Amino acid sequence: MNTFQAMVLDKIGDQTKLEIKQLRIDDLSEGEVTIRVAYSSVNFKDGAVAINNQFVESYPLVPGIDLAGTVIASTDKRFKTGDEVIVTSYKLGTGHSGGFSEVARVPAEWVVPLPEGLSLKEAMILGTAGFTAALSVQRLEDNKLEPDQGPVLVAGATGGVGSIAVNILAKRGYEVVASTGKSSEIDYLKELGAKHIINRNEIIDTDQTPIREEKWAGAIDPVGGKTLQYILSTLKYGGSVATCGLTGGVAVSTTVIPPISRGINWLGIDSVECPMDKRLKVWKRLGDDFKPTTLNKDLVNEISLKELPEVLTNILDGKVRGRTLVKL
Repeated sequence: MNTFQAMVLDKIGDQTKLEIKQLRIDDLSEGEVTIRVAYSSVNFKDGAVAINNQFVESYPLVPGIDLAGTVIASTDKRFKTGDEVIVTSYKLGTGHSGGFSEVARVPAEWVVPLPEGLSLKEAMILGTAGFTAALSVQRLEDNKLEPDQGPVLVAGATGGVGSIAVNILAKRGYEVVASTGKSSEIDYLKELGAKHIINRNEIIDTDQTPIREEKWAGAIDPVGGKTLQYILSTLKYGGSVATCGLTGGVAVSTTVIPPISRGINWLGIDSVECPMDKRLKVWKRLGDDFKPTTLNKDLVNEISLKELPEVLTNILDGKVRGRTLVKL
């Protein structure tokens, strides 16, 4: 393969441009493992990179923080031609050529062998969003969350992280309460396993009340901001919230009252620099007991590179539900 297609973000003066280009291997960032990409996926962070030019370390850049494919060359003995692999997070698609390309070249220490129980397509239906959702559930359960303790809230439930989190939790027997601003998606969330659906406006802190009636044994929050403020004020005694996103803003105004009066746990979820031993454990569970039941259903929308710019804009505007795959 002398040339291949990739979506490239470049900057000339003060203007940025996102377009499909023909590249050669030498145009890519350095790395020990070269991969023929089968699928990438579209995340909120991809939109922030490609449309808002956030997190970009240098230009030109191939965005895409996820990829799954087959090794076509490797100078690292851990990987050989024909191996099926996943790469997510680290600097992929922000400071290193990413997944929106037919070919990728990455450092060997970023590469995860495809877990048993997952296809390449399923791995990218999951991607960073699925890994983040699974890591959130793992952390909640590490902090002693169990299904008989009461309802678990998932904020931003129609997004990539939220959709998969709802399904994993429901599969594991939790009473899931899904929050969304989209009344048209009630049936979709019920199909994922949500027992109750509430409007996102019901879980926004509008008056900075530090503590309210106890409601949730646990919560997964990809939203942040005033939604997180509300969650912190309504967790049950000893409850935990896994914070894994910022679609609702980065500023959080609260007090020490919830932690010291109810013993709650505010758990930060980092999927970017997550250590490889933990990363491998979570990916293995995503092919096993954490594997969602809806991977080939309405959760998934498949697109081409040509359709990608529109989807990247829509995901920033909250107009994308579930997971969108880029087939390469």
